[in-house]
Formats: sequence, C-alpha cells, structure tokens
Amino acid sequence: MSAQGAAERPSATGYSYFVAAFLAIVYTLNFLDRQIISILAEPIRKDLNLTDTQLGMLGGIAFALFYTTFGIPVAYLADRTNRVRIIAAACALWSLFTVLCGTATNFVTFALYRMGVGVGEAGGSPPSYSLISDYFPPEKRGTGLALYSLGVPTGSMLGAFAGGRIAEAYGWRTAFFALGVPGIILAVLMLFLVKEPKRGRLDVAIDGQDHAAAPPLFQSVGGFFANRTLVLVAISSALSAFVGYAALTWNPPFLIRVKGMTLGDVANYYSVVLGVTGIIGTFGAGWLVDRLVKRDRRWFAWVPAIAFSITIPFWWLLINADTWQMALLFMAIPALLNNMYLAPALTVVQNAVPPARRTMSGAVLLFVLNLIGLGIGPVYVGRISDGAKAEYGDQSLAVGFTWLIPIIVLTIIAHLVAAWSINRDKRLAAAL
Repeated sequence: MSAQGAAERPSATGYSYFVAAFLAIVYTLNFLDRQIISILAEPIRKDLNLTDTQLGMLGGIAFALFYTTFGIPVAYLADRTNRVRIIAAACALWSLFTVLCGTATNFVTFALYRMGVGVGEAGGSPPSYSLISDYFPPEKRGTGLALYSLGVPTGSMLGAFAGGRIAEAYGWRTAFFALGVPGIILAVLMLFLVKEPKRGRLDVAIDGQDHAAAPPLFQSVGGFFANRTLVLVAISSALSAFVGYAALTWNPPFLIRVKGMTLGDVANYYSVVLGVTGIIGTFGAGWLVDRLVKRDRRWFAWVPAIAFSITIPFWWLLINADTWQMALLFMAIPALLNNMYLAPALTVVQNAVPPARRTMSGAVLLFVLNLIGLGIGPVYVGRISDGAKAEYGDQSLAVGFTWLIPIIVLTIIAHLVAAWSINRDKRLAAAL
C-alpha cells in the first residue's frame, strides 16, 4: 500500500479501542463459559460417574460440533445484517445454556446443554473479528485483534479462579449458575454501547472490489478454500488449537489427579499462571507481529512456529515434575506460548480477504480450527488416558500429555509451510 493511501485513510481512535476492549469482555465470558468445565472436571466426573473420554467429549466435540457448524450460517447472516445485534443475541443465548449446565443430571443432559452453549457461542467471534477490522486499519489490525483475543486467557483465568472458589464453597452446580448470569446483562449493555460501523471503511479497494457487497454463501466458503494461504493458516491454527485446547481441558485434572493439587489450589495458583501468561502471550503476539511483518510477512507464521518449538522441553519437565509446584512452574511456559498463534492467524485472514467476506472467512477459520482443535484435542488426551488407566492408574493423564508432543512437532511444521505461502500472497502484500 502507498504512503499516500495510508495517510488518507482514517486510523484507529479511542472509541476503536473501547469497542475492542468491550468485545474482549464479551469474549472473556464466552471463553469462561466454554472452559469452566475443565476447571470443574473432577467434581463433575465424580458426581455424574463419567469417564475421561466422556469428559473430553463434553469439553470437546459435544461443544465444538455445534459451535463450528452454526458458525457458518451465523457468519453468512452477519455479513449482511447488523453484527452488534447478532453478537448480543449470541451472548445471551450461550449464557442461558451455561446456567442450564448446572442442572444436568447425567452425561446426555450435560451434552445437550453444552451443545446449546456451542450454538450460542457460534455467533460471538466471527462477527467480532469483522467488527474490529472496521475499527482498526490493516497496519493496526493485529493489535486490535490481539486485544480482543485477550478474552481467551482472561476468561480461562477467571473461570479457574471463580469457578474453583464457588465450586469449593457451594458445589459445581452453583458455579455454572453464578458464571452464566453476567453474560445476559452484558448482552443488553452491548446494544447501547457499541455502534455498527460501515464495512470496509478503513480499507483500500483492490481490483475494483465492492466493500459492501457480500458474495453468496458457497462463493465465500469456496473462496476461502481456494486460497492456499488461508487453508495453510487454518491447518496450522487447527493443530495449534489441538494442543492448546487439550492443555486447557486437562491441565486442572492433571494437576489435581496426578500432582496432588486441590481445587482451592487450582483457584489460587493455576488461575493466576493461566491468566498472566495467557495475556502476555496473546497480546504480545499481536503487538510483535504488527512490528515484525513490516520487515517480513512470514513473521505471521514464524512467531508461533518459534513459540511452539520452545514449549517441547517444558512439556517433558512438567510431566515428570515431582511436585505440583514444580509442574505448575514448568506449565507456565507452554501456557505463555501456546496462544501466540491466534492473533497472527486472525490478522492474516482478515487482511487476506475483502471486507464483505471477513465474517464468513473468520467463521470458516474457526470451523477448521475448533472442529480439529477443540473437537478432537481434549478427546485425544482423554481416550489415551482411559486406555492407559489399567496400567498407570491416576498417572494415566501423564501418558495422554506425553502423546501431545508429536502433535506439537506437526504444528511447527505446519506453521513453517504457512510462512512459505504467506510470503507469496499478493493480497497480503497489497494490504500491509
């Protein structure tokens, strides 16, 4: 892009950062409601007599299948209608089903309510990505999307702290009730505080593209899979999420069951480690790539490739740690670095497509990312743990964690391949 084009285009304002921060709060509740089941896994397992495979399904495919599937039609609607209203309605819906999870009496009813949470959360992130992209120009978009992505570590931290504390004092059912209600209130506030911006107002048209005209559904989806860069970013992100969601789901049970932590310890210590490292890693990645890609676009993929490479020895150390204190210390490094793929991936996708396709492209990215990462990752570790239980007993989760290391190696390779494609992407070159 020319310096003149950048000078003529509006830039991010204080209200832009307010919108990103408000959406980050919504995303915090989104992720809190999504991940609370991992914090409460042990009391739920004992109360409802569930296996590790069933727990993995509740944290994974029972949610992810509906979350990813409904994300496509919701994104199609969001590319044509008011995104603020869609996000607000979705927030109210997933919060209601989170409350209902506290009434579950067996695996089937729990799975049904988790499906409802997934349907609601399908309307959260893709419209938010598109909304933020109309408040931040391409050269600042990584920072805006990273600010939004802080909802992941913040929601995980608050879920671990509040969920653990409430469950310890009043039981796991009360935790679902207490953490579901705030989302309904926030949904109402959003309708009054967040404005719907004009689509593509901060972008320069390329090849005469119409920013306002949203293409048909199959053209949008087909356009995503016809773009080599987007497909490779989706695959590398899916493998990243496989590792990240498996860790988020099973870290608390691992620390409690294998390393001897209590639920109160999880609330007091694990929540802090998860929050601090996640915030630094998520925002740091967006801030870092906004600066590094000015020199070389491949840093969009190089940053997560390097991050995941560093985590490998720390996985070995936390699995073999003698105490939960040492395990938590070693766990901090993967917790810091596992999130460093998300903001760069979102930025690539939002910059690589026209504004009218952003919501749909974000939904397709999440479809691939969550169906593989969230849908399979937690079940993968849970199934391995169940298979190893006869020989290893409560130590079987350590076996499941060990088998994540080959997935990390595949993740690194996938990001390096994505970097090769990013370097050859003409639209990214024009947008940045």
